Amino acid sequence: MRPQRLLSGVLTVGGWTLLSRILGFARDLMIASLVGPGAVMDAYVAAFRLPNMFRRFFAEGAFNAAFVPMFSKRLEAEENPLGFASLALSGLSLVLLVLTGLSMIFMPVLVFATAEGFYGDARFDLTVDFARVTFPYILFISLAALLSGVLNASGRFAAAAAAPVLLNVILVAAMVIAWAMGGPVAQALIWGIPLAGVAQLALVWRAADKAGLRVRPVRPRWTPEMATLVRIAVPAALAGGVVQVNLLVGQLVASNYDSAVSWLYSADRLYQLPLGVVGIAVGIVLLPDLSRRLRARDSDGARDALSRAGEISLALTIPCAVALVVIAEPLVSVLFQRGAFGPADTAATALAVAVYGLGLPAFVMQKVLQPIYFAREDTRNPFRFALVAMAVNAVAAIGLAYVIGFIAAAVATTLAGWVMVWLLLRGRAGMGAETRFDDRFRHRLPRICIASGIMGGVLWSVAWVGADALNTPGLRYLALLTLIAAGAVSYFGAGQIIGAFRLAEFKAALRRKG
Repeated sequence: MRPQRLLSGVLTVGGWTLLSRILGFARDLMIASLVGPGAVMDAYVAAFRLPNMFRRFFAEGAFNAAFVPMFSKRLEAEENPLGFASLALSGLSLVLLVLTGLSMIFMPVLVFATAEGFYGDARFDLTVDFARVTFPYILFISLAALLSGVLNASGRFAAAAAAPVLLNVILVAAMVIAWAMGGPVAQALIWGIPLAGVAQLALVWRAADKAGLRVRPVRPRWTPEMATLVRIAVPAALAGGVVQVNLLVGQLVASNYDSAVSWLYSADRLYQLPLGVVGIAVGIVLLPDLSRRLRARDSDGARDALSRAGEISLALTIPCAVALVVIAEPLVSVLFQRGAFGPADTAATALAVAVYGLGLPAFVMQKVLQPIYFAREDTRNPFRFALVAMAVNAVAAIGLAYVIGFIAAAVATTLAGWVMVWLLLRGRAGMGAETRFDDRFRHRLPRICIASGIMGGVLWSVAWVGADALNTPGLRYLALLTLIAAGAVSYFGAGQIIGAFRLAEFKAALRRKG
């Protein structure tokens, strides 16, 4: 397995994720404009966060950490991987059906536990109603995640990465149709979520079949392999979902402030763009790659894969973090301020964007460092680290809320992200040379930081000069594009000159991508 395949896979996943996130921005812009910060948007955010939270536990969290390494190693050794996947599919389906049924019954309890500040006003009942519609999404998207893991482990990334595009296409279409017909936009949005889950599952199921990876439901059985999967998946569910849990704690704090849930949600959408395109893409590609290399005892290849993943991640993430801090207000103003989203909403959301931006490199590096553990089927250490990080998040969010208000939720999330990275780095002691970044990584990291600093200065200068254009309705989009282009040119130009990266490496990977 050549190192270039890692970058090619990241570009494939990242490209589809970028398209999904662009459509997601279109969705969120429509929500901000047609619904606007307030009771209905707060209820939508809280209702949709419930299945998304459980998705992190039962899908990306548990199954990327437990299922993918086990399946990858069986695939490498030709030890009946599809039989193992079919048993896992059936067991997961059974658990999710029970969970969905219980959640429908006890939904008021779940809403109170995740947004207690809503209790006693109109938002609470509205959130309960919305959540009962959206929660079945967890069943469809978790099964889709398992099949995506099968595809990713076999080196087929495109279909699984394209599936989230369907979610945003369907939600945007639902809102457009409702708006054109004069119907309730929020209700159309909510009912589109389970429909999108069905579409995503259908897409990856068909892709797996076409690839000859026929995974079918079988009678659930408790086998030694399933016992091992559960033993690894239970702590992985928490370790992989630590960011989501921290966001949930933030929602609990924010629910006590009017419109704060909506502000944090809008800010979350901005920093999730680079996190999804870079961090999640790297994690998806790196985990099966490391698992196969460790099975083949390719220590040098594993170290190279880890180092290049870290290098790619930080080369693309650090400049994004600088941009989110330096031009947070122009970004929020141009992208969101319209209709029901006013200047006060812009100021509050921009503050949250800047705070989340400070934590962006940490959120991405978690995706790089966790596969070191997961590829060894070690989820206990990340589980312990996650507990520490969540404790830090809870103490900071609740404690600081009395001093700095709703923004305490974002500060706590960022602080917990950096604590998690420090623990993951510290926990590698005794694991071997393949868990250490190589000389090339250490050579390029400070240069990446310098190039990002240069870019930050350019962004600040251009934003100051073009302040009037950024606030002029007819020019604001062109002005923002000019600002972003100036930042990109300055970063890649400076980075190439000082040796932060070599653009020829990206060009070579693009040629190999097809």
